[in-house]
Amino acid sequence: MKNILPLVMLFAGIILFSSCYYDKEELLYPTGALTNCDTVGTVSYSAKVVPILQQKCYSCHSISFPSGNVAMSTYATDKAIAVNGSLYGSISHAGGYSPMPKDAAKMTACEIATIKKWVDAGSPNN
Repeated sequence: MKNILPLVMLFAGIILFSSCYYDKEELLYPTGALTNCDTVGTVSYSAKVVPILQQKCYSCHSISFPSGNVAMSTYATDKAIAVNGSLYGSISHAGGYSPMPKDAAKMTACEIATIKKWVDAGSPNN
């Protein structure tokens, strides 16, 4: 019986300590991630979506030099990739899509939410 007690205590200790972990709250719940994100109401293509695409996409996906054969920078080209799902799939890093922007940080949650709301609304030219 003496030999079993240390074994039981060791097993209980392993289970107790393996269930504890440490997470940094600021990494799990960054302040301002979506709290300052204004996607209430209609998301305007010209006022909200184009500035994001200009900053993150147009430099590589221009009409004259379309990286990956994906041309952007006009409403017609932007709507085409929005409608076929590749815009949101790529910026959200969904499986089966090439994660964009290439060789750069992922768009912020607010930028992705803004574009998603525009796509979900049918990608209007507003």
